[in-house]
Amino acid sequence: MSGVGVHLDRGAVAEVVIDFPPVNAVPAAGWLSIADLVTAAGADPGTRVVILSAEGRGFCAGVDIKEMQRSPGHDVLLAANRGCAAAFAAVYDCPVPVIAAVHGFCLGGGIGLAGNADLIVASGDATFGLPEVDRGALGAATHLARLVPPQLMRTMVYTCRTVTAADLHRFGTVHEVVPPGRLRAAARAVAGEIAAKDPVVIRRAKEALNGIDPVDVKRSYRFEQGFTFELNLNGAGDRARQKFVEER
Repeated sequence: MSGVGVHLDRGAVAEVVIDFPPVNAVPAAGWLSIADLVTAAGADPGTRVVILSAEGRGFCAGVDIKEMQRSPGHDVLLAANRGCAAAFAAVYDCPVPVIAAVHGFCLGGGIGLAGNADLIVASGDATFGLPEVDRGALGAATHLARLVPPQLMRTMVYTCRTVTAADLHRFGTVHEVVPPGRLRAAARAVAGEIAAKDPVVIRRAKEALNGIDPVDVKRSYRFEQGFTFELNLNGAGDRARQKFVEER
């Protein structure tokens, strides 16, 4: 399937593709589409692995801040927050392994998607970061903590600095770093390795691994989001978003 939005290619190795030009800043409704398509892929008994990938310049630039700023009130903000929670949860709860194929930038909500994936394959140009503090928001530190050590996670939140795919490969949280032109093939190669195994065993393995996670990622993320709402009530969130829009 093709066209702007989120698309699902079905099969034993299903692929959900994010495509919101120019930078994959996902609108509020787009997050729900990601959630729906990842859920649909996992619910198909013929699916053995899901790849989450993207078209364009980067994997995901997070939420569409311009959409929020041109919409009166907080309806879009609330919808985006609920949509992000649903999309991240869909990746985590997918009954089969989810592989994030990351290229270019993976920021904000992109960290939520990649951090909840079962494994990550990245191109050599991929960078990962959480610029939420500069946007007057908080959230997805829950998922960043699954990718980097605790003190680095705190440094990245406070400074909004990024790390490279090579950095995450050294930490063991990126499975493989490949040239950009080989990203999809590399993701499909490891997906094929998993898909060749007994699907009943793999689905139970996913359930078992989620069951022994030390952190409830859904509850932890919603806790973070509460501070985003607080920042919007006191005006800090809107000031930061407006500054971002004006600078661009």
